[in-house]
Amino acid sequence: MITSTTTDYKNFFKHSAHPANAEQYFRELLDKRERRYEDLCRNIISDMNQYGLSVVDDFLGMETGLKILNEVRSMYNAGAFQDGQVVTNQTPDAPAVRGDKIRGDKIKWVGGNEPGCSNVWYLTNQIDSVVYRVNTMKDNGILGNYHIRERTRAMVACYPGSGTHYVMHVDNPQKDGRVITAIYYLNINWDARESGGILRIRPTPGTTVADIEPKFDRLIFFWSDIRNPHEVQPAHRTRYAITVWYFDAKEREEALIRAKLENSKTNNLAAQAQAQQAEPDSTTTPPAAPASSASSLPVSMSTGTGALNANVSSNSCATSSEICT
Repeated sequence: MITSTTTDYKNFFKHSAHPANAEQYFRELLDKRERRYEDLCRNIISDMNQYGLSVVDDFLGMETGLKILNEVRSMYNAGAFQDGQVVTNQTPDAPAVRGDKIRGDKIKWVGGNEPGCSNVWYLTNQIDSVVYRVNTMKDNGILGNYHIRERTRAMVACYPGSGTHYVMHVDNPQKDGRVITAIYYLNINWDARESGGILRIRPTPGTTVADIEPKFDRLIFFWSDIRNPHEVQPAHRTRYAITVWYFDAKEREEALIRAKLENSKTNNLAAQAQAQQAEPDSTTTPPAAPASSASSLPVSMSTGTGALNANVSSNSCATSSEICT
């Protein structure tokens, strides 16, 4: 037989959840997060002004970081990665340099809309928020000199061990628009003494060296131009990283204008050469068309529209003999 008794719910719920109490709780929680976010951004601003780079540990936490790592591993195991490319401005008679002697990583470009990339998309959105904040805060020093509203897609990279590396280089030596490099690492229990894979940054001028281990859930920022030559030292176990580059609007616009003019000149030279080849009686030596245009970025260097939007379309832009893409 089932019997029922009257329950004193006032005693059962030791702490009543009045709406006012809940509102106060969430307000305090949001205030605490905002203060932490403010402190994070202020520290980044201070580091970038003083050192030209900044390191943020425990950026998203273990749970979220593992979700991102699992997505990246799935993409890599599915064979979605390709050899990292190197853009060179070599003369026709210059000796060829094998790409794997310069960089040994495998890469995949991710916009975030692709299936199985939702956590990578979440990561890039979080980085976007930080970059937008430090770029627009008051008293932000050097960061206040730039107007950042666009970025590249995310470059997901894997160094598959066996001593794979990337030689010393500069991401943006010829003003292609990129001003900030942001790299997020996904390597659990990384010990550089055994596994190598250190990112060595050599700020210029000077002889100071910053050695940064690619530890799990670590996010770093540094200037993309000649202020920060850097290299990835030989990695002896699988090493994952996700990189995005942020554009300064003015420099990017100027670079695109230069690229447009360069492409126009190249097209005109090609048209002249074609016209002269169609005139067999001509005694004029046709000008040689350039073997390759130094003004084209890899197709993966893409921008979007709107604030820090990277839903991409390919663009050409002046580039260098060695570009970290």
